[in-house]
Order: sequence, then structure tokens, then C-alpha cells
Amino acid sequence: MTSSVPRLVIAAPSSGSGKTTVATGLMAAFAARGLAVSPHKVGPDYIDPGYHALASGRVGRNLDAYLCGPELVAPLFLHGARGCDIAVVEGVMGMFDGAAGEGELASTAHVAKLLRAPVVLVVDASSQSRSVAALVHGFASWDPEVRVGGVILNKVASDRHEALLREALESAGVPVFGVLRRVAQVDTPSRHLGLVPVAERRGAAVDAVAAMAEQVRAGCDLDGLVSLARGAGALSCAAWDAAEVLASSPPPQEGLPFVNAGGAETPRGAGNCATSPHRPAPGHEPPHGQVIAIAGGPAFTFSYAEHAELLTAAGAEVVPFDPLRDEQLPVGTAGLVIGGGFPEVYAAELSANEPLRKAVSALAETGAPVAAECAGLLYLCRELDGQPMCGVLDASARMEDTLTLGYRDAVAVSDSSLAVAGTRMRGHEFHRTVVEPAAGDAAAWGVRVPRRRLEGFVQRGVHASYLHTHWASVPGVARRFVERCRTS
Repeated sequence: MTSSVPRLVIAAPSSGSGKTTVATGLMAAFAARGLAVSPHKVGPDYIDPGYHALASGRVGRNLDAYLCGPELVAPLFLHGARGCDIAVVEGVMGMFDGAAGEGELASTAHVAKLLRAPVVLVVDASSQSRSVAALVHGFASWDPEVRVGGVILNKVASDRHEALLREALESAGVPVFGVLRRVAQVDTPSRHLGLVPVAERRGAAVDAVAAMAEQVRAGCDLDGLVSLARGAGALSCAAWDAAEVLASSPPPQEGLPFVNAGGAETPRGAGNCATSPHRPAPGHEPPHGQVIAIAGGPAFTFSYAEHAELLTAAGAEVVPFDPLRDEQLPVGTAGLVIGGGFPEVYAAELSANEPLRKAVSALAETGAPVAAECAGLLYLCRELDGQPMCGVLDASARMEDTLTLGYRDAVAVSDSSLAVAGTRMRGHEFHRTVVEPAAGDAAAWGVRVPRRRLEGFVQRGVHASYLHTHWASVPGVARRFVERCRTS
């Protein structure tokens, strides 16, 4: 099976060059032309896909070769791009920057190669003229397997500056597909963890995306970029499908031992959640209708679309709710998923919603499955920055100045509603908060990098941790979670 969805990867020499402006602007400009646009983001970023969704009218999806493995990048891309006329993939950091110590793994260049997609390099030209040719030549020739198909020059000061840049780039042999001037209204506000999510500034975000689209429409050769996208190589794989991956029986994976503080190891070969005894045999899937509530709204904006799709395919009815506004969980809630976001920004409002806090605590007390990641972990604590939270966990949380950021290799150290001990997963941490204690009597994960430690909490049906994980990498977690909802 082959597929040739037209596609572009938007890359840059470094962060701050304007990738988000160009990628989001292109998505909106193509959509305004009547094209069905598939939006994607390289890496674990949750915020940019919100802007992409606003620009394209479709769910923004991540392509992370570290969290999901290189083999899933193309299938997940094709899943998101079903029925689309063109796909735009925004890169991460500098084009060749990937997971620390892992070479090209999870870099924009790596994903571009996996997708056989041409790259458009966005260059911040604000402090250079002729030197731009050397920069572009270096990026275009560094890895011959990466096809740099063109350049978009950003933050160009004047017509004279543009002329100097174009003259210099003639020698590099890379076409210029656009020239953008600095435009104030395109700027989007940031804070301690990056851009402010769309859900928190809907009206302003709409205006910002419209400005990006107009700037790109006016400054870029859209016809030329569509033509470049149509030259992408064919992909010889099938699109990822939640129902199909759950129906298949993946081979068992052996868990890595993790030495805890007392020196004991988790069992090697304890099994993988996808092959645990809690997984029903093919043809004996649980009936539809197990209501799983997923937190959303401005305080909980971080979620991968595939999680809800896997839960639905496993037999659940997924119902969103907003902890800032809803005073009760959805009717019939049998399980709860609370992803990432910014509860520290909304601590007072979350605390003020006492009826919902009590409802969450009561649900957890019954032993119902609760999966909480990062922001969800903070919400389940006794308090966050002195504000009462749900009190499910005997732990307190606070903001701090230090940023904790990076990919993590993890192994489950306790049986939980998500996984059996020994299950290996990869995750990502991104926060400026501290939870004390860092782990419960039964920890969620053993993490090796940046230091060997136990992390998170497992109690009754609760699995709470700082790690953001992508369930497409181990889809059995969704099946196990739904099964636990049925039997708890």
C-alpha cells in the first residue's frame, strides 16, 4: 500500500526563527483556498497544535519519533492526513536538534526523512545579508537524505534588505518561496512554559492566526509551495487505526529492571500491558458505553488526540468536561483522564470549584481508574501553591523557578490501571512545579535519566505522574484502562 499525500515540513536553523508563524500561516492560507489541510507538529509540544487546529479546522497531531518510535511516524501521519489535500508539518527546535544524546532521533530532519517530505527552511534574516547563503548552503548539504526544497526569509527589514538576501541566495541554489516582514500583531504571548494556549485566549488567537495567514498569503508563493508539496515521495505503509492496533496482538515486551532506593529490582519480563491477563480475547471486547471523562478547558489543554481514539476503540464513551466550570463529573463516569495543562495559573478557580473536587475525590475513593499526567497530578494533590485541590494524593505541589524538561525512559514499578509492573514506556517531562513527596508508597514509574529515581503515585485505581506519554506506542494501556473501568 502506498500513499502520496502532498506535504511540507517547516524547519528552521534554530528556535525563534518563525516556524510557528509560517506553519500556522500556511495552514490557514491553504485552508482559505479551499484545501483540506492536515496539521502536524514534530515532537511532544501540545500548544502549537492548538493554533494549527484553529488555522486548519482539523485536529492538530504530533509526530514524535522518540515517544512513539520511528516506525509509527508515517502511519500516524497518514492517519491524521486521511482525506486531506495537503499536509503541513511544523518542526521542532533547530532542524537537526533531536533527543539529547540520541543523534538525529526525533529531530525535524529525522521526521522529514521518515515522511519522505521536502523541507522549507525558515530563516531569521534580521541580522544578516550575504551570510544567509552560507547558512542555507550548510543546512541544505549537511545531510544529503534531507531535501531542503526552499527557503522562507523571515523578519526582513526592507526592500533593500530583501534584494541583498535574494542576491546572496542565488549562489546557494535553493529557491526563495517567501519573504516576510516583522508584523507585531502576529506575535503571540508567552509565559513560563511557552505560548499561551488557544483555549485561554480564543478571540485573540483567532486574530493572531488570521494575521499569520495574511502575512504568509501576501509574502509567500503559495502555488510554488503546493507544487513542492506534491513532489513528496510515496509512503509504503498503512495508516494507523486505533481499532486495528487494539485488535492485533503485539508481541510481549520484556520490562527493564529498575533498582529502587532499597536496591530491589522490578521483575524482568513481568509483562506488557497489551498482553496482560486483563486484556480480553479478540472477539470478546467490552461493550460500548463505559463513560470515561477527559478533563479539558483552559486549565487542561494538553492531550494527544490518539488517546481518546484508543479509548473509544477499546469500548469507552469518551466525554469531555471542564474542571473550571463543571461542578459534577459527566453522568455515569466510570473512569477519569486528566492530562497536562496549567493548573498553577488557575489554582484559585480550580480550588473554588469545591463540588467537582469532591466528586473527583469520591470517584477515586471507589477504586475507579484515574489516569493523571503532570497537571492532572497537581490537581489530585492536597494543595497547589496553598490552594486546596482534590486531596486524592497525600502530597502537596508548588511552583518553582527551575524548569524540568526532557525525554524520559520509564518502566512501570507497580501494577496499575494503565500497566502491569515491567511495562516499558517513553515519556516527556515539562514543568516548573515540585510535588512532595515525589513518589508514593507504590510509585508509578522508575526513571533512569537524568538520574535514577522513583516517580509518581499508584493507589487504588489512580495512576498519577509527571510523565506525559503517548499511548499509541503501547496501545494496550487504553484497553487495560477501559477493562478496569468495566470491572472496578
